[in-house]
Amino acid sequence: MSLSRRAAFTVAGGLAATAGLAACSDSAPAAAPTAATGTGAPAQQGGPGRGQVTIVGHRGASGYRPEHTASSYSLAARMGADAVDVDLCSTKDRQLVARHEPEIGGTTDVARHPEFASRRRTVVIDGTSYDGWFTTDFTLAELKTLRAVERIPATRPHNTLYDGRDPILTLDEILDLLAGLSRQLGRRVGILPEVKHSTWHASVGLPIEPVFVDVLRRRGLADDPQVIVQSFEVANLRALKTQIGCPLLQLIDSTPKAPADFVAARDPRTYDDLVSARGLQEVATYATWIGPSKERVIPPTGTPTTLAGDARAAGLKTMPYTFRNENEFLPPRLQRPNPERSTYGDAFGEYAQYRALGIEGLFSDNADTAIAAWS
Repeated sequence: MSLSRRAAFTVAGGLAATAGLAACSDSAPAAAPTAATGTGAPAQQGGPGRGQVTIVGHRGASGYRPEHTASSYSLAARMGADAVDVDLCSTKDRQLVARHEPEIGGTTDVARHPEFASRRRTVVIDGTSYDGWFTTDFTLAELKTLRAVERIPATRPHNTLYDGRDPILTLDEILDLLAGLSRQLGRRVGILPEVKHSTWHASVGLPIEPVFVDVLRRRGLADDPQVIVQSFEVANLRALKTQIGCPLLQLIDSTPKAPADFVAARDPRTYDDLVSARGLQEVATYATWIGPSKERVIPPTGTPTTLAGDARAAGLKTMPYTFRNENEFLPPRLQRPNPERSTYGDAFGEYAQYRALGIEGLFSDNADTAIAAWS
């Protein structure tokens, strides 16, 4: 039996619990922000009844709302996510904003603003050419005139209902939002900030790390165990290890890619080298977690690799990315026959395999489904 997105939303656990749904809101909580504080109450890792797995709302609840918005983060927290994933890019005036990539043509309504038409250009970032508009060409005040839109509307047409409702958020605004949610929910909602394209940002004179460290220190979060800092690069995580006490997560891209800082330094190693026995031991000298693409843990064939066990042997926890309910993001054997791109496949079947491996965390666009799978 194939499930439409709406049917699966109900049958597969949907928005976690009816009580949680009643509390959901598309706006930030009314609690007043406190810039000098963290995100609230002590953590409840793993949540009730699901062991020690950490479930992270990937860019919030991006399966249901445009990503990296107050609506998306709030919904993920109310669903029960332990933390939210926040990608950080720099503005022209050195402010940190939440966008998946510096290119914002696909995630905002910038193309509808004629006053910014002349800023469209082509930029090569980490070897990939992007045509569009870039956060580094805008001041924060200019970005605040834009609104977020759904990044993959063909797959998530329902999310387009929320296009234009949310502004771009700064890191400080997100921390204020999470602090308010933590107080409202009576539990800590953590954050996994990702430093995006570190080498590229530095090359254009807008390095992210100094501003990021300053924000953490100012807010008393520089040693917070519920702030897990991520990067696909290595050198910046090694440097951050000497500046902050937060746990670090080394993201691991798919084969045959390599960290951008390795490429820039003409280091021949790739991500494959990072997941070798020796590579994992090196990662463990600075990081607490690895965040591999989920296919590195269980390939589409369904036969698990040894990565989760190898990481554990090296003293690392594993948090694979990204779990999504739609057919196109599931291995063929777990897809359900239906021509609609928004159709859900057997997401529970996929989660069951990773649960059997004892992974310690995961990133999901559908935190409610992940929680149901572990409950």
